[in-house]
Amino acid sequence: MKHLGLIRVAAAMPRVHVADPAANAREILQLCQDLKAQRPSVIVFPELSVTGYTCADLFGQNRLLSDAESAVAEIVAKTAKLDALVVFGTPVRHAGRLFNCAVAARGGRILGIVPKSYLAGNNEFYEPRWFAPARALPCGGARIRFAGQEDIFLGTRQLFRIGEATVAIEICQDLWVPVPPCSQAAIAGAQLILNLSASNEYLFKHEYRKSLVGATASRLYAAYIYCSCAEGESTTDLVWAGSSLICENGSFLAEGKRFARGSRFIIADVDVERLETLRAKEHSFGFEGPVPPYCVQDAGEAAPTDFEAELLRYVEPHPFVPQGDPEALGVRCREILAAQVAGLTTRLEHIHCRKAVLGVSGGLDSTLALLVTALAFDTLGIPRENIIGVTMPGFGTTHRTHDNSVDLMRELAITAREVSIVPAVRQHFADIGQDENKHDLTYENSQARERTQLLMDIAGKEGGIVVGTGDLSELALGWCTYNGDHMSMYGVNASVPKTLVRTLVRWAADNKFDATGDIHKTLLDIVDTPISPELLPADKEGKIAQKTEDTVGPYELHDFFLYHFFRSGAGPDKLLFLARKAFAGVYDDATLRKWLETFLKRFFQQQFKRSCLPDGPKVGSVSLSPRGDWRAPSDLETWWKLTD
Repeated sequence: MKHLGLIRVAAAMPRVHVADPAANAREILQLCQDLKAQRPSVIVFPELSVTGYTCADLFGQNRLLSDAESAVAEIVAKTAKLDALVVFGTPVRHAGRLFNCAVAARGGRILGIVPKSYLAGNNEFYEPRWFAPARALPCGGARIRFAGQEDIFLGTRQLFRIGEATVAIEICQDLWVPVPPCSQAAIAGAQLILNLSASNEYLFKHEYRKSLVGATASRLYAAYIYCSCAEGESTTDLVWAGSSLICENGSFLAEGKRFARGSRFIIADVDVERLETLRAKEHSFGFEGPVPPYCVQDAGEAAPTDFEAELLRYVEPHPFVPQGDPEALGVRCREILAAQVAGLTTRLEHIHCRKAVLGVSGGLDSTLALLVTALAFDTLGIPRENIIGVTMPGFGTTHRTHDNSVDLMRELAITAREVSIVPAVRQHFADIGQDENKHDLTYENSQARERTQLLMDIAGKEGGIVVGTGDLSELALGWCTYNGDHMSMYGVNASVPKTLVRTLVRWAADNKFDATGDIHKTLLDIVDTPISPELLPADKEGKIAQKTEDTVGPYELHDFFLYHFFRSGAGPDKLLFLARKAFAGVYDDATLRKWLETFLKRFFQQQFKRSCLPDGPKVGSVSLSPRGDWRAPSDLETWWKLTD
């Protein structure tokens, strides 16, 4: 199985035996053995894990330092056959000074030793009493003999390359300073930052520590693996809880249980390819000045982890509408609606316009656009009757959608009009020689363009603007009629995907309008109506016959593909891999392949429709505006193919 840019990492917290390196080596080796079956490529242990952090003045004893060096040799030798870069903490003496260090080893060889840059010297910690900071070393580091091995590089300016990932190491306090070492290491190419820590606990410290890790991972577009010591450290004055975290670009993939007893670990799969893509796309990822050179140590290939069999990260099936936290979802809906309203109010004020025209079909998209327009007019203090809603029944309009459109306009107290497009379209068919019984693309597009023509001409007559209703998912698939519903004077839904449109309408029904009135009932019925352009005749029972998702596929899949294609730069095989994990038990493999191929084909072939889009507000991290987020040639070839 191809790695697809993934790497498995673990933070291991052994039971500490203070000043007993032999016992600590046994604990470290046992955790390595426990992790072996999981096939991690990187395993990190806490600060001074070979001796324990709380040895105090015992760090001045030759016996402890000698035993620690022997324990390091044992750990390195006995992890030689492990398919992982193993990183653990130990004191290292060099040139008359003692350094608090991290040892990085693989294949029975010490690849490098990284000293702590910033010592903790406040009222809780007394590290300067025993240790020297990294700056005490020569500017280019030093070459030393340690644990029976020669010519080992001791210094901070080193990275470790394993597979496609580059690893940097810092130690505890290094993270808490204004400019941590990991900042320059990330600029130099490190996507994984390991922090060997001995961080004590007190009230609210964990919350601050977690926010610091999350913010650092976000700022650096990196994965931050924070591993802190746990049970066994001396509690003379302080307590230790084993606060360990694995965070990728601000999202926490794993978090250790604090105050637990015994040795334990946390493990997760990091998407290095995604981090590299985000860095390349975000031009704020940079440094105004020379980046110091780093020595890159080769740690070999990544472990042969079978990510297909088990993926140790959660893949959200609905990335635009995360599940499970109603409060967070409410915050998101409130923010998006506010952005849509702000975009429209600014445009109306700028062009001194006090009227808007919308096509109101009784479907989800036009409903959301109408709700946004109503809220915008309320914000500006413009009477809602200045909103002209036009329902335009055609050959496929059903009683359900027609009645909902009429009811919604009445309940929102806007000006409602009804214009049947059937006579005009029939005249058009006669003009171009189209058989009305031939339900082809011309049959459908003629209706869509007639509706747009009506809206544009009404807006011109009334001195208003046409507010567009098309959403992001339709733009991604090109599921719109060129110069029909594709066109407007301001598209408020342009960066809102279909899965989110439904959620926003439901949330607005419950939170923005009378939750006990008729409008609430109408909105919920619209939410439950099948998605359809209603351009083909209804079935014999008068119900919607043309269901969009039967033709182009489920929108939840297309929105999933769009998100990971756009945000992570995922190719076809990785999109399929992620979809298998996200929709396991929901869609079989053949279905996922079918609709992924549909997405890829339509996305590339329909670029010309996105090259001339109307203005519209960006409300999320994914947008296809040709002026901002997605600039692509219209003559794209469908060159992406599944190889898996």
